[in-house]
Amino acid sequence: MLATIIQVLDTTIANVALPHMQGSLGAGGDQITWVLTSYIVATAIMTLPVGYLAQRFGRRNVFLWSVAGFTVSSMLCGQASSLTEMVIWRMLQGLFGASLVPLSQATMLDTFPRERLASAMSIWSMGVMLGPILGPSLGGWLTDTYSWRWVFYINVPLGILSLIGIYLYLPDTPLRKQRFDRWGFAFIALAVATLQLLLDRGEHADWFESFEIQFYAVLSLLGLYLFAVHTSTTDNKFFSPALFKDRNFMSGTVFIFIVGIVLLATMALLPPFLQQWKGYPAVTTGLVLMPRGIGTMVSMLAVSHILKVVDARVVILSGMALVSISLQQMSGFTMDVGQRELIVTGVIQGLGLGLVMVPVSILAYVTLAPSLRDEATALFSLSRNLGSSIGVSIVMAVLSRSLWINQQDLSSRIQLSPDLLAKVQNGNELLAMSGGLIQEVNRQAAEIAFVNNFHLLMLINLAAMPLVLLLSNPKAEANATG
Repeated sequence: MLATIIQVLDTTIANVALPHMQGSLGAGGDQITWVLTSYIVATAIMTLPVGYLAQRFGRRNVFLWSVAGFTVSSMLCGQASSLTEMVIWRMLQGLFGASLVPLSQATMLDTFPRERLASAMSIWSMGVMLGPILGPSLGGWLTDTYSWRWVFYINVPLGILSLIGIYLYLPDTPLRKQRFDRWGFAFIALAVATLQLLLDRGEHADWFESFEIQFYAVLSLLGLYLFAVHTSTTDNKFFSPALFKDRNFMSGTVFIFIVGIVLLATMALLPPFLQQWKGYPAVTTGLVLMPRGIGTMVSMLAVSHILKVVDARVVILSGMALVSISLQQMSGFTMDVGQRELIVTGVIQGLGLGLVMVPVSILAYVTLAPSLRDEATALFSLSRNLGSSIGVSIVMAVLSRSLWINQQDLSSRIQLSPDLLAKVQNGNELLAMSGGLIQEVNRQAAEIAFVNNFHLLMLINLAAMPLVLLLSNPKAEANATG
């Protein structure tokens, strides 16, 4: 759990500290984003070979080295004195941290028998879900109270505790010697890394109007094409073919991709909505968003008991329905929305996400052979992370474009009456009135832009609901035939 939390937390905790880092590291506004990009890309690349590394060197050994490396690189990030140092240490942090979530999930799946899996998965999933939710709030508090360096130092004591626990209690796993598909890894790593760069840099580089983004897109498609050709012509495949033949695992992987879109995209929208447009300070924003995490925690604790009497697919549909209801309510937000409405929609959405995350994770692995778990958890984790990156990129692009279009449209509709102009005494009054009008136009344009995004996320969530039909529940089907 500790290994899971520190890795997932670091995906979002540094976001709010970027402006403070920028001054300390002497970086420009566009350069400082590489602090996030380097970590995301390194994590995506090194998630791919986690299954092979665990089988070749033993899960316990890989786990120990990963936690140790992540902890040391976190400390180095906190001590960085230049942007170059910070990017290098963040890349190392991503390289070592990539295996933490997959290996912790694989360990949990092997540790508990099937009848206790729902309870174990509920507790484990809290780390994955609460990390992105609490990350911005914790990062803001640490930055305001101490300094941005504590965003990274916070990982050190947690990493040491995790390292001690793994060393004392985690058993060794059997080693399996097999050849590593270097070309397969190179091609898929190229596709995933350039896709992450495209998604992360797109908003800053004006998307496909930029040669940089076009270059990333071509490389990503080329990497995917070469990987497909290589996989179809080699006997030593990078991913085990049995993974793609398991319908439950593939359906669950698609599902977690959708959950990733809605989970992190909503969390990317709410902080700027509350801080930039509602004028909330960072601490208040964190407190308003916290009930969403509480809702997730409550539903995850309850879902293990619910699954004993209700089909997992029904629970998933119920969770997605709650998420859709919350997003529908959020699509009616105005700039005058109160904290009560923000908290209520957050709790409803948190409850829904908890009801989706745990059953999907259980059904994804229930029909999968234990020998494939290391590889499967890595692919499952990568799918969730890619969904999160794509979701954030989509909503930020839509938000930016919608904001600009709305500003132009609303501005064109403004007409000052002759009577109002006659009352203006001098140029200063006219300037003040114009400034107030521009501020109000921007405010209303932002309101429409955020509402459009919440509505878009609701449609994405509704469109994913029929995918539940692809999942099977062996336990429920056995009871029905029995």
